[in-house]
Amino acid sequence: MFTWKKYVYEIYKEKSFSKAAQNLYISQPSLSARIKKIEQQIGAPIFDRSTTPLRMTEVGEAYISAAEKIFQIEQDMENYINDLNTLKSGSITIGASNLFAAYILPPIITKFKQCFPDINIRLTEGNTTQLEELLCNNTLDMVFDNNHYDNILYDKGLYNEEAILLAVPGSFSVNEEVKEYQLTPQDLQNKTYFSPECPAVPLAAFSQIPFIMLTPGNDTRIRGDKLCREAGFQPDIVLEFNQQATAYMAATTQMGATFSSDILVSRQPSFDNLVYYKLEGEAARRKVYFYYKRHKFKTRAMEEFIRMMQENGEG
Repeated sequence: MFTWKKYVYEIYKEKSFSKAAQNLYISQPSLSARIKKIEQQIGAPIFDRSTTPLRMTEVGEAYISAAEKIFQIEQDMENYINDLNTLKSGSITIGASNLFAAYILPPIITKFKQCFPDINIRLTEGNTTQLEELLCNNTLDMVFDNNHYDNILYDKGLYNEEAILLAVPGSFSVNEEVKEYQLTPQDLQNKTYFSPECPAVPLAAFSQIPFIMLTPGNDTRIRGDKLCREAGFQPDIVLEFNQQATAYMAATTQMGATFSSDILVSRQPSFDNLVYYKLEGEAARRKVYFYYKRHKFKTRAMEEFIRMMQENGEG
């Protein structure tokens, strides 16, 4: 009924079949035939052909009113798509653990908003189970995580490689025994611990000191337990926390050593009362990815945010 609405509308504007046909670059008989088909679909005439100039019937006036509304909807949709493509509107929903939400994403989001101020970004914190569920049901567009997601369901991009360091209170006497393995502030800044030439501390040297760990099930806890097990001891755990940043801050009180991501260490104030060590083993390295649904359409805003994350990746 409205497929050829532009032909009806042109006749309505010109009040003439011949002028409308001229404007539309079709013959008048072809235009008349199309209008008759529309009128047959409607079951009533659109134009009163007995008058000069041409006038609309009551049905024709209702048709024009409806056509104008459709034209407006089409224009609004076209404007919306143009805005999305030019990043003048749109939104991105991102999920991340507390560590990444607090220390990695804010500067990237700030930079993105400086470039594209009209894009709305919503950041959700959660654990891996929660984030994957939200990604699966399309509540989130992408997730930032160092755990592995199903590669059949999700695509991923590498952000960087992360190292798990050992942070030990400076007051512990064991530091004197392994002094040659201590990382300097320059080592931490330049990430020289990723180099094979940088020696890893023998973790067994710390078997008699107290540890501050994350709660069971957390990836850093799993890795810390594995590293201790491979070193031949079970850590003496004096405190457990849900968040890595909390465990790290507790270590600064000289309560115990803790396993900490180099991402966290690099973004904290310099604590002279902590000593840092490189650790050996597969469990002391992990990759940080951003995940998104494999078959979900990526908006221009998502593509730009992913590009910006890859540019800011440190690995």
